[in-house]
Amino acid sequence: MTRFGFEIAARDGAARCGRLSTAHGPVLTPAFMPVGTQATVKAMTPDAVRETGTDIILGNTYHLMQRPGAERIARLGGLRRFMRWPGPILTDSGGYQAMSLSELRTLDETGITFRSHLDGSRQHLTPERAIEVQHLLDSTITMVLDECTPFPATEEQAARSMRLSLAWAKRSRDAFRPRDGYGLFGIVQGGVYPDLRAESAAGLKALDFDGYAVGGLAVGEGQAAMFEVLDVTVPHLPAEKPRYLMGVGKPSDLVGAVQRGIDMFDCVLPTRSGRTGQAFTRRGAVNIRNARHADDPRALDSDCRCMTCGGFSRAYLHHLVKAKEILGAILLTTHNLHYYQDLMAALREAIGAGRLAAFAAEFAAREAGGDIAALAGAAAADAAPHPADGG
Repeated sequence: MTRFGFEIAARDGAARCGRLSTAHGPVLTPAFMPVGTQATVKAMTPDAVRETGTDIILGNTYHLMQRPGAERIARLGGLRRFMRWPGPILTDSGGYQAMSLSELRTLDETGITFRSHLDGSRQHLTPERAIEVQHLLDSTITMVLDECTPFPATEEQAARSMRLSLAWAKRSRDAFRPRDGYGLFGIVQGGVYPDLRAESAAGLKALDFDGYAVGGLAVGEGQAAMFEVLDVTVPHLPAEKPRYLMGVGKPSDLVGAVQRGIDMFDCVLPTRSGRTGQAFTRRGAVNIRNARHADDPRALDSDCRCMTCGGFSRAYLHHLVKAKEILGAILLTTHNLHYYQDLMAALREAIGAGRLAAFAAEFAAREAGGDIAALAGAAAADAAPHPADGG
């Protein structure tokens, strides 16, 4: 049986590329996890998701415990078999949704009491129940129950929230059933306050998790503040364990976070944008609804190898979106996930070549533009004459 582990293959500054070993297959890092909230990555089949280069996806504990139910999924063989996804799955704890989707909720030391957004039933999510649900789902990576500290929050509010999450992390750790190839991640909280982030990281390190997430970001603080929090948080995390930035983000967020030592990401942006007519390309974001695309015979991104760019024009995509045809969402989501995974592959290659700074500078200068694959290839070629870079 494969043991859960993380091996770093190369470093470039604070950035790392590596390999996460799990019971359900390896994950190359830096890694982006498409969001499969309700046992589906919207507008995509599992095979199509795999073809984008995706190693691991994310599922949502709250939504799946509401419908169809964790016990039912367990009886049907677990989440991977239920949705026919062959690789690893990370599930979030459900705490954020329990707080954000329910109009009537209370939070105390025991957990979160809320009313289901589906039927209004009163439910109580404790750290132990969150872990139990994820065990029933057969999650490859389980997340502890935490409170996502709102923004803005005073230092006192952030401290109270962080310490509650830390207490829940200990209970989550105690409830987790260790198995070969399965992991449990702690979540660092503390808002935008460096001392609180350090306290949270220290408390979680003492519990010795298999990986560490940075939570409570991308909630309105802006990219500059997010990067500042990462600058003061990541150095407190164990160098030998994977680091996961939750709910992030835009392509420029990913590049900047990788430079700061983050290994894993998830975000709804590429799939949600695919359903609303936005595409990410190597020459900037495209709103395919714009009238200027109505007669454009070009591919969405001439340097992309995905099915969408290989056979469909911007004019056709514009027509599909304006006509509200389902195929439009499928084709745009397919492209966006390819774009994100190509970006991850390019970042891994640039780190391995010791040329991440040059890659990031080019990326920023072109507003996520330029040929990502070519940039990474050039980075590798540039690194060859330098023995210090391993070339």
